[in-house]
Amino acid sequence: MQIHELTLSKKRKRGQRVGRGGKRGIYSGRGNKGQKARSNHRLKLKRIGSGLARHVPKLGGFTSLRPRSTAVDIKRLEEKFSSGELVTPVSLKSKGIIKTIQNPVKIVGNTDITKKLTVKNCLTTVSSKKSIEKAGGKIIAVIAAVKK
Repeated sequence: MQIHELTLSKKRKRGQRVGRGGKRGIYSGRGNKGQKARSNHRLKLKRIGSGLARHVPKLGGFTSLRPRSTAVDIKRLEEKFSSGELVTPVSLKSKGIIKTIQNPVKIVGNTDITKKLTVKNCLTTVSSKKSIEKAGGKIIAVIAAVKK
């Protein structure tokens, strides 16, 4: 295959030809004079260099480098896990509760549970920790959120 034998899979869409008379009136949809009214116009950047930085708006807000923890409701643990089972980020992913184990997992919620669960490598809120321990479960090796 040679380069002159190549063909496009889709036809090229031609741009609308403006300024050839017809029903578009005197200026043919191009407005009145100016750079964009001329034929073969190509917009040139007026604000170049340090001037460009002054004319681009500033973006507000704050983006943290610390990964956001994935919140898991304690009700979901009650539904998906049986009594005496180990709850880890890997087991949560295998049960389909979370999508990825890249971010830290945090167990939230203040509802009481009845199953005795062992939670490992998950962050917990104070209320969820109380309800797990009240049901007879325990929390092992609590990892802190990773700071970069």
